[in-house]
Amino acid sequence: MISPGEWKKFCEPWKADNHLCEVSIPNREIAAGRGYGSHQTWNRLFWKKCKNLDGIKTGEDKTGGSKMKKLTTVKIWQFAAGQFGWALLSGIISNWLVYFYQPDETAISQGQTVFIPQGLVIFGVFTIIGGITAFGRIFDAFTDPMIASWSDRCTSKNGRRIPFLKGASLPLALSTVLVFWSPVNENSWINAAFLFGMILAYYLSITAYCTPYNALIPELGHTQQERLNISTIISFTFIAGTAVAYLAPAIWGTLIPSFGRVNAIRITFTAMAAAAFVCMLVPVFCIREKDYVDTVPSKDSAFRSLTATFRNGEFRKFVGSDIFYWIALTMFQTGLPFFVTSLLKLPETMTTLYFVGMTALSLVFYVPVNKLTPKLGKKKMILFAFAVFSLAYFYTGFMGNIPFIPETVQGLILTVVAALPMAIFGILPQAVVADIAQSDAVTSGSSREGMFYAARTFAFKLGQSLSMLIFTAVSTIGAGTGTGYRIAAFGAAVFCGAGGLILMFYDEKKINCVINGKA
Repeated sequence: MISPGEWKKFCEPWKADNHLCEVSIPNREIAAGRGYGSHQTWNRLFWKKCKNLDGIKTGEDKTGGSKMKKLTTVKIWQFAAGQFGWALLSGIISNWLVYFYQPDETAISQGQTVFIPQGLVIFGVFTIIGGITAFGRIFDAFTDPMIASWSDRCTSKNGRRIPFLKGASLPLALSTVLVFWSPVNENSWINAAFLFGMILAYYLSITAYCTPYNALIPELGHTQQERLNISTIISFTFIAGTAVAYLAPAIWGTLIPSFGRVNAIRITFTAMAAAAFVCMLVPVFCIREKDYVDTVPSKDSAFRSLTATFRNGEFRKFVGSDIFYWIALTMFQTGLPFFVTSLLKLPETMTTLYFVGMTALSLVFYVPVNKLTPKLGKKKMILFAFAVFSLAYFYTGFMGNIPFIPETVQGLILTVVAALPMAIFGILPQAVVADIAQSDAVTSGSSREGMFYAARTFAFKLGQSLSMLIFTAVSTIGAGTGTGYRIAAFGAAVFCGAGGLILMFYDEKKINCVINGKA
């Protein structure tokens, strides 16, 4: 325990200036060594102790004003509106980009233009669209730590995160639309080059929005339950945004008679992007970050912060499982329109019905998942979700070849089976990262919430890159027969199972002990 003499020494500079300056690094290190944990905890303790020594009434926060506000339910929903916006844009890209630029015979017969060269034209192994999307994801992964570090070190009067959300909203919405606006109305390498540039713009913009946005989760939620509540609501708006993206065929189908298939798709995505842009600005203008967040800007460089983040062993285990999950999920999401049209031989609008049904049913499980998680633990819940998703993906590989079940019912079975794990993965991974970030802050004394979320996205985007390369290449096998799509579904099941095996080594008990001061 720090002696009265040491306390006096620490408090003298504060008394002299009559305000609390940030405690020096050496003093914070002393505090951490004496068991006081993070510099936020140390600063609060310092403030309270110094006021006691000076005969001042305690109870205020370190600024001398009122305590940080608690995020109300209304404010959480305002924050979650931003998630709906970027999830809608992300859904447009992840669900329809390959479908638009690598159309199957059904889409071509309905008037879809082939804009870029097809087939395995990159080293005879990869497709153009696969190479572009994979490189875009890799580029995206490497920009994540830079944006995170920039955000963690931001000293804006409006906070560390909100300024990024404001600046990235318009570029993100605009680049999403331009991705589908090929300059040449025929098969051309010019279109491929244009698509490459727009994909890079899109991924840079979504990183600039999402990384600071996710970093706000552990900062706005001051307890594990608050963070779980935030994760639950934003996962609802994430799924809702993704579901709206799946409504696209139903919308463009009504526009085709007037505008043609390609322009109908473009108009649909433009309208969706405009709605997403408005939603992304809601947290910008409705939440004053400084009222809810009490953090000190980091002084670490991007490389140093990223290195320190990956030194966390439990984080590495979680991220390892997360990579395989995202490989599997991306293969499934990208393949869903093809599973419906090529395997089940159903209209593309059925993709919308199945995903919306899956989404609606998953929402039924949100409250049970929120209530059960504190009792069972996040790890057990996620492991269960891994197992069910693996079975669902394996089943997908047989769809269309089950003679005793009608095709529409086969799709309905997939919808029902995937709903519960969809709810679990929608809520809990963000909460797990928030827990790990908080425990790391306690043990290391450094607040790097942005970098933890960036490091996670860095890893899973590399996984998504691999997934796009694998799917677009595998899907060319047995063109017209659906063999490649079946292989992709079986592959997704294998990757998902591998993710579950890795997560078994994650020590949730250790993280909770640190957070609760029992370590």
